[in-house]
Amino acid sequence: MPSRSRLAPRPRAVIMQPTTQCLPMDCTYCYLPFRKMKHLMPAAVAEAAALAVNRWAADDPAFEVVWHGGEPLATGREHLAALMAPFRGVKHSVQTNAALIDDAWCEFLLKHEVHVGVSIDGPEDMNTHRVTLVGRPGFRVAMRGIDRLRRHGIAFSAIAVVSDPGPADAARFYEFFAELGVTTLGVNVEETEGINHHAPQADPARSAEFWAALADAWRGNPVIQLREMTRVMNFASAVLHGRAPGPAPVDTPWDPLPTIAYDGGVVMLSPELAGFTDERFGDFTTGNVLRDGLDVLVAEAEQRTPWITEFWKGVDACRATCPFFAFCGGAHPANRYFEHDGRFDGTRTRYCTTAKIALLEGVARHASAHRH
Repeated sequence: MPSRSRLAPRPRAVIMQPTTQCLPMDCTYCYLPFRKMKHLMPAAVAEAAALAVNRWAADDPAFEVVWHGGEPLATGREHLAALMAPFRGVKHSVQTNAALIDDAWCEFLLKHEVHVGVSIDGPEDMNTHRVTLVGRPGFRVAMRGIDRLRRHGIAFSAIAVVSDPGPADAARFYEFFAELGVTTLGVNVEETEGINHHAPQADPARSAEFWAALADAWRGNPVIQLREMTRVMNFASAVLHGRAPGPAPVDTPWDPLPTIAYDGGVVMLSPELAGFTDERFGDFTTGNVLRDGLDVLVAEAEQRTPWITEFWKGVDACRATCPFFAFCGGAHPANRYFEHDGRFDGTRTRYCTTAKIALLEGVARHASAHRH
């Protein structure tokens, strides 16, 4: 590994996990190990994290504190407010299943100027994996919360998980979110990671057709920002203008993206690793904010965290062998680990194939079909 750090000296955001509990959902594709347990983050953890975050935010007015879970709203309004209180000058956002949103929560979100991201997978028949703890479909309870957001005039983005990326459903999938009025849509292909060992084996060619069809739908009605289209267009623009395209981990530092678990443990680069342990690497944490400053943990992450060294080897192997590296930047840590039998130095993953390579190929196919 090079002597200089390959991580940026400060992040652009931190992810806070205020609770492990996910009420009332029990999605079949969830990777979280403790989602049925109510571990709450003590205020002392947020206070410790805020010491570094507030200094970073003073120099970066776009600095974001992302409240993720579990279901962050399961923390409760009073306790979540106490966790948010130590932070100064940051933009707060929350990723929620929307099931707990009522008028009181809408008032809370407006008062604290919280950006809202909703997790929902499209029309009702595409939400079969999103079920409640008692096994009932979760679509309608999510839609009740979304209706509350809309009545209160609260803008929201959405993240959707697609388990079977088929082209026949792409247009109806996109129009659902266009009609909801989401500001931004991110599309995640279901991944094999964490406790989800049964992700379907999506066909790469069919996945490319899905992305092409989704690009067609977006082009026909571009009323929302589609995250994946933005990534491809930014990449294409960089290539056309002679700039270094895509992420370049050796030359451009990676955002450490610290995830702070309920107990103060900090996992860098990959929120999906939080809560898991490994015989070689322990619990994947770099340290704990209750013992060391978050700024210290970021600065010393590579020295303190052996798995990151192995991960850089995998990134370098991707760079040397994969023609799509300039766009992808190398497989994500959690995908490598869970798809390569507990190793971070493997290269291509199924997620690479269906969500990165197929994406680029599908959008390129769409662009070719509409070049005139």
